[in-house]
Amino acid sequence: MGFFTSTPPTGRDSALPGIPTHHEVLPGPLQGPWPEGSQVLYVAMGCFWGAERMYWSVSGVLSTAVGYMGGDIPNPTYREVCTGRSGHTEAVQIVYDPTLVSPQELLKIFWENHDPTTANRQGNDVGTQYRSAIFWTTEAQEEAAHVTREAFQEVLTQHHHGAISTQMASADSVGNFYYAEAEHQQYLHKHPGGYCNHGPNGLTCPVGIVRQDELPSQTSVVNPEG
Repeated sequence: MGFFTSTPPTGRDSALPGIPTHHEVLPGPLQGPWPEGSQVLYVAMGCFWGAERMYWSVSGVLSTAVGYMGGDIPNPTYREVCTGRSGHTEAVQIVYDPTLVSPQELLKIFWENHDPTTANRQGNDVGTQYRSAIFWTTEAQEEAAHVTREAFQEVLTQHHHGAISTQMASADSVGNFYYAEAEHQQYLHKHPGGYCNHGPNGLTCPVGIVRQDELPSQTSVVNPEG
């Protein structure tokens, strides 16, 4: 099935005004509907700019978007999320063709490119909005989340790192994915030299996990008051 555009509902429970309908990098839509047979997985691994860029480059991924998930108020703004009071985490929506890429492959990227042992922190990005999380929508994703978590915990333990603190839950149980403002969508495509604190966490190369106080913060690049 091909891609089609749709008109989102209006009101506090809908997407913020001005959210684009099409992806800046991939040929499909940003807000759906999705091709028949495609599946959706949500991950959070700190600042959502760099995380999204990793996934739009993966063969078999049809669309990505950044947004807010797991909080207490509908359709929050970036400013509200950055206060830490809304309870949301910065999340990436990954729409993919399961015949071309598996949940395990998507989660391999997740585990290897951030530090899942630092609760509510990635680098100098500190707060609940930067917590690590996996929100699944299928049984296969749920199984992959648990299997890969156990496997990666063994690697962490072997390298004398701590326990994984990643939040793991079904997407249904934590509530809607709310699209972030237009300026955040495909941010690093629009700003190729922009802030990104993601990269191999050292467990697939010999340098070790990057110290969490050696990186800049997202809010030093974009002011949440803006």
